[in-house]
Amino acid sequence: MNQIDYTDTYPKWRKEMKSTHKILIPDMLPYHFALFEVALKQEGYTVETLKNTSRTVIDEGLKHVHNDTCYPCLCVVGQYIDALKSGKYDLDKTALLITQTGGGCRASNYLALTRKAIHSEFPNVPLLSLNFSGLEKDSSLPMSPRLLMKLAFCVVYGDTIMWCYNQIKPYEAVDGQTDKARDEAVKLVSERFRTGKYKNYKKINKQIIDIFAAIERKKIDKIKVGIVGEIYVKYSALGNNNLEKMLLSEGCEPIVPTLLDFVLYTVLAKVNDARMYGTNKFGGWVYKIVYNKLHKMQLKINQMFIDASLTPPHDMDHLRKCADEVINQGVKMGEGWLIPAEMAALYESGVPNIVCAQPFGCLPNHIVGKGTIRTLKKLHPDINIVAIDYDPSASSVNQENRIKLMLSAAREVDISA
Repeated sequence: MNQIDYTDTYPKWRKEMKSTHKILIPDMLPYHFALFEVALKQEGYTVETLKNTSRTVIDEGLKHVHNDTCYPCLCVVGQYIDALKSGKYDLDKTALLITQTGGGCRASNYLALTRKAIHSEFPNVPLLSLNFSGLEKDSSLPMSPRLLMKLAFCVVYGDTIMWCYNQIKPYEAVDGQTDKARDEAVKLVSERFRTGKYKNYKKINKQIIDIFAAIERKKIDKIKVGIVGEIYVKYSALGNNNLEKMLLSEGCEPIVPTLLDFVLYTVLAKVNDARMYGTNKFGGWVYKIVYNKLHKMQLKINQMFIDASLTPPHDMDHLRKCADEVINQGVKMGEGWLIPAEMAALYESGVPNIVCAQPFGCLPNHIVGKGTIRTLKKLHPDINIVAIDYDPSASSVNQENRIKLMLSAAREVDISA
């Protein structure tokens, strides 16, 4: 019996669409996706990152995706459909792009779920996948070595802008200066992409850091709060109800680990597969080389932060040691060992107050997130972790109140110290 390919019933991206279609991207990483836009435009694509974040987005997601489906998928589908219904786009010349990690969780089904939801109302809109796991190759965004290189540098520069912004914003002496610095940094990197001079990461990262380091800051102490968890709700303001903004309004310094950590974690998953399970040993050797090169870059960038008297991001080798105290590195479902590693590293760097953000019912991340809190508390009795579930029925007031209770405990410790 011939197997029926269900994807044949949906519109597919064709190479000639590159010159006729606008590609809409859901806003998961506000700092990084601004640079992704620039990189894709340089390759001849017309792209736009969606900024619609009203309650209508969640309602549309609920209409088209089962509420037991992972909350990030619901947010992404809702953002797509709300945008397509807005009347702003020519539906015969619009496409959608979704990122996929290909891990052992519901995220690997986002493409099929989203395609089915979109097709019910917008049968002519094709859906593209940006992934490096070989998922549905016919629907993948064509990835040239040059575009891959550009996206890699977008991760590095986006991380530097995000890390500087969160570290400077709570202490700025003049309101709005950090926002201006962020815009200036994005403009700087965008210009480097336009001129093709984007590969000198040491020079460009130093320029970004210098822009932020020049901002006048108040010499005051603030509660530092780390944010870890599932990748979408960790970074997306839509997914986490503007968590970073909320923490800033509470007089805190939000600390969000870099996206490069997640990239290195996925690379290490291939290395560990070869080392622990004997699968694809040649591939493991290749990924080990990739890891060493990226880690070397990470260490050089971290030194730039230190030279500018700023706190550097985590060192991935140190994160691995932190993970080994809590959970085996063979645990790689969802964000796997990276979540407890980041929590342990935050504590060791003087940040005992942590929000662990999880989509409700996300089993991989509940196991490696909530499931490791008890072990972390045994290792560090004064660590202050609050696990927050995000889903369409969760009350933002309840979420904020639980975070405020965590902050109250943090302030009591701060006063007694």
